[in-house]
Amino acid sequence: MSNSESVSRNREVTDDARQARSAVLRPAVDVFENGHTLTLLANLPGVTEDALGLEVDGNTLTIQGDIHIDMPPNMESVHADVRSTRYMRAFTLSNELDTENIKASLKDGVLNVSIPKREEVRPRKIEVRAD
Repeated sequence: MSNSESVSRNREVTDDARQARSAVLRPAVDVFENGHTLTLLANLPGVTEDALGLEVDGNTLTIQGDIHIDMPPNMESVHADVRSTRYMRAFTLSNELDTENIKASLKDGVLNVSIPKREEVRPRKIEVRAD
């Protein structure tokens, strides 16, 4: 193997290691539905509120979150498999959902996204009268 091949392979290994340190993970998400609301529960351990992004563009809901592992003071990293992690997941939303009234909260690493159904598609009770 020539020196240029060795340098090229070392560069590839370095690039692979750099990508592994800032991996993009697909968070686990549970989806629940009732007559009025669609609820998503996304597991985002280590993500803080200020490092979380939730966006609706057209009919696509995108969840993004970043984790950065800070080094303790007066310490130097000798080796780190992962220095930061990025969570990302996208969902295509039905036209039945009211994307203008989405509510979200983050607690203990679990993102709770509540998307109401539009009024006209919600189930409704019909009163029956005896004649």
